[in-house]
Amino acid sequence: MTPCDFTTLNDAGLNLQAILNLDDLPTDITAELRRCYDPENRYRQLILIGHAGKTLWDAVTASGGASENPIDDFSVQTVERWFSAQFADKQGEVIYPGNIAIGLQRLGKIAGWHRESPLMVGIHQEWGTWYAYRLVMLTDTDLAPTPPMQGERPCDRCQDTVCITSCPAGALSGGTFALEKCIGYRKEPLSRCATTCIARVSCPVGSIHRYCDDQIRHCYSISLKAIQQFC
Repeated sequence: MTPCDFTTLNDAGLNLQAILNLDDLPTDITAELRRCYDPENRYRQLILIGHAGKTLWDAVTASGGASENPIDDFSVQTVERWFSAQFADKQGEVIYPGNIAIGLQRLGKIAGWHRESPLMVGIHQEWGTWYAYRLVMLTDTDLAPTPPMQGERPCDRCQDTVCITSCPAGALSGGTFALEKCIGYRKEPLSRCATTCIARVSCPVGSIHRYCDDQIRHCYSISLKAIQQFC
């Protein structure tokens, strides 16, 4: 197996990495990836990259990135440089961020990162909801596959359910997430959730890793723009 050093990615805040063999994935995932990106079966592995906590935003800010999608652009540039330095004789293709939808949460479950939460975003016992999928790459590497992370679902032992009670839209009070209530409230002129999520920031799990206000505002401004345009 080829050795792999993730130090460069960790230093840049891209501190979640999972190596998955394509042929070990569920057959429907592998078939779709082959159909869309690899009909010639050039690739053997998938590298899933994410970030947890605040370091990535600090690195993006320090880089001076001023593009429309600074986090995506920084992540892709950083990972492509890392891959070229580590595996000069190997091929790799970034397929996310991209134009074709990829089941990131499903891959996250396989990697052991994702546990379901009332908020409809993944939650982890250490990071809470303060992590995200940043990049998916197909490669012809022969790296050792990453064992799934182990851990419980934090929501199973939560008694306060503060995420449910604190949601101004009442989007979580019915037992399932009511997307229409969330969207409707975020579009209101005086919405408290225009550029944040009160329910999410109220959750105590992993609060030490909570993004800074600038990163939260950046992320939710993007989603609000999409809501205003399409909903």
